Amino acid sequence: MQLSNNKILITGGASGIGKGLTERFLQKGNTVIVCGRRVEVLEALQQEFPEVITFNCDLSLETERIRLYEWIATNHPDTNVLINNAGIQQWTQPGMEDFWQKAKVEMATNMEAPLHLIHLFMDHRALNVIINTTSGLSFCPLTKVPVYSATKAFFHSLTLSVRHLMKERGVEVIELIPPAINTDLGGKGLHDEAPPVSALMDAVFQQLESGKNELTFGFSERMAKATPDDLKATFEMMNNR
Repeated sequence: MQLSNNKILITGGASGIGKGLTERFLQKGNTVIVCGRRVEVLEALQQEFPEVITFNCDLSLETERIRLYEWIATNHPDTNVLINNAGIQQWTQPGMEDFWQKAKVEMATNMEAPLHLIHLFMDHRALNVIINTTSGLSFCPLTKVPVYSATKAFFHSLTLSVRHLMKERGVEVIELIPPAINTDLGGKGLHDEAPPVSALMDAVFQQLESGKNELTFGFSERMAKATPDDLKATFEMMNNR
């Protein structure tokens, strides 16, 4: 991937890992468009980085995804990089009263949204790079977040297929596979002991510069290389402690 002089759409780019990507790509001399569902978070991002272009939408809704794509196609037809980063994490289990309602939103945001956006952007001639943010939990689920883990396993599998299918179109497909990072994903304070976003970004951009299409860090690097026995042992360790 060329790291400068792109126009980049980052979903969920106003906080957490998305904000880290936004900041680093701006530093590299790119134009960055960020979409998100929380107006106040987008406004705070723009105060910090006035050059960022923002768009308010809820990607869990099909109509909102279409509205986003049509706005990009009309107002920013030179957008050449799509980063599917938006995601939510629910700490739930099937016996909880609101499990199904939360699961539906989680699946719509983490699976339907990026799948639909990839489909929509197939009509976008400028597109030459797709980056999908999955998770180390794509390989080994954490049962405290069962639906989240499953959605990321889906997204990992989808990314492998899309990478193969996009070769003929000349579209590079990159998978960003983070471990737990010190963000508010899932709720404030849940990941306070995890590495900072800046450490992940250092690793990610070093790997991008070297031309890798699977970007890993720490736990996710180990999981991406793990044997079936390694994954089984890790599952037992994570979920029985």
